Amino acid sequence: MKLFCHPLTQDDPPIRPAGNRRDWMDETPESSAYRCLPLALANQHGWEVYTPAGFTARWTGGELVQDVSVSFDDALAANRPGGPMANFGSGILTFDMGFLLRTPPGWNIWVMGPVNAPKDGIAPLSGIIETDWSPYSFTMNWRFTRTGEVRFEAGEAIAQLFPVRRDLFDRIEPEIRDMHTDPKTYEQFNIWRRSRADFATRLRQGDEDAAELKWQKGYYRGLMPDGSKGPPNHKTKLRLKEFRRRKGRA
Repeated sequence: MKLFCHPLTQDDPPIRPAGNRRDWMDETPESSAYRCLPLALANQHGWEVYTPAGFTARWTGGELVQDVSVSFDDALAANRPGGPMANFGSGILTFDMGFLLRTPPGWNIWVMGPVNAPKDGIAPLSGIIETDWSPYSFTMNWRFTRTGEVRFEAGEAIAQLFPVRRDLFDRIEPEIRDMHTDPKTYEQFNIWRRSRADFATRLRQGDEDAAELKWQKGYYRGLMPDGSKGPPNHKTKLRLKEFRRRKGRA
């Protein structure tokens, strides 16, 4: 599957594989937040767009476009791809992506803020674009959650994106079913539940082995609760490819 990025300027688009690190996760005791594999994998899920220059954005609390203002560290960066602007009013800060994306037929692009990266005073807004046909550029928008100012540093991610099938939900039939109807899953779940309760009890009682282990690693290692191997395609890290400029004519 090809995912094409068409720059709208002479500059290379400010897009890269999403990083796995988060400042707040680094600051947890012993960086323990990274033990949560679903959290760590979500951080890397797709590509991120970053702002090329640092700036400070301010909102007065009003609904007008001019109630949002931006001060750049480098005035020459004002019109570069990935730069912010006040465009819509209502406390919304807008980023011009500076590129078009093109996906195969039937695939959309989900655009959102950087995953698991909360920012004080402003929140990212998500969108879905039908990039298999749309010739229109798109923006990334954030909305202030309070009056005042927010700071974005040069190289900071301001969007994260990944492809998703347009007919995804047409294909899914949601159903509630008693777990007893799936004996294998029910058996493994009960093994895990007993193991987890025992591990928690040993931790509370100061068991040295449990304290040394600190956390159960079955899911992280892709193991079933009974110790057998899980699926061969289990992932603990994503390795996304960079967008590279093709040489010569298509």
